[in-house]
Amino acid sequence: MTFQYVSVDEAIKRSGVRMVVVGGVPSPWGEAAKGILHVKDIDWVAVRLVYDSESLNQWAGQRSGPVLIYNDERPRSGWAEILLLSERLAPNPSLLPKDAADRALVFGLAHEICGEQGLAWSRRLQLIHAGLNNKGGFPERVSKYLAKKYGYSPQAGANAGSRVADLLRMLASRLKERRQAGSRYYVGDALTAVDVYSATCMAMFVPLPPEQCQMDGPTRAALQSRDAQIEAASDPVLFEHRDRIYAERLELPLSL
Repeated sequence: MTFQYVSVDEAIKRSGVRMVVVGGVPSPWGEAAKGILHVKDIDWVAVRLVYDSESLNQWAGQRSGPVLIYNDERPRSGWAEILLLSERLAPNPSLLPKDAADRALVFGLAHEICGEQGLAWSRRLQLIHAGLNNKGGFPERVSKYLAKKYGYSPQAGANAGSRVADLLRMLASRLKERRQAGSRYYVGDALTAVDVYSATCMAMFVPLPPEQCQMDGPTRAALQSRDAQIEAASDPVLFEHRDRIYAERLELPLSL
């Protein structure tokens, strides 16, 4: 479902589903939230994060994105909160399996992609570390801002690459096992939230082409920064899965 961007004031006045998103960057958390709303055909409007807007800060409760707000309910900013609210608003198609063990597996894999110390989090730390040490990654100004948000320290930054590589290998292994079992998805035989999270997170390693995702040159260059360790762990199966999920279930081109 195509969505529209509205002003901060318009978003606050509206009812229904509104979401604060970071503009100009394919944030894996933001793009996953957009993808979930698209799959579920939930009508919503977007408002780009304006860092110096005090009214937006008070309404959303933070200067960050994504933040999903439904009517007068409390803002949801965590990936699991956004997923669960979306499941409540549109139970079908569900992105969570009915089987309790499979549901737990979905949440576990999703945390390893989206949660603290997960793939996206650790990749951010890795790119911050590179930017602060003139080895590619995010520009220094961006790195300094994100360093505070993600609990950066030189040690955490230096260790992030190994964590990223381990998680990439784990996810690739999972997809290959599922292929051998006759499934195209991470869990079961249908799309789950894990497939959406994995697809959107791969932009942090190989961004979608410009005709599908427009962004400025420095941002694209930062996301393309890969050392030998990450290159070795970046199995093609991860990007084949990403491209198929986008082609079949998500919306292109991205609207940032």
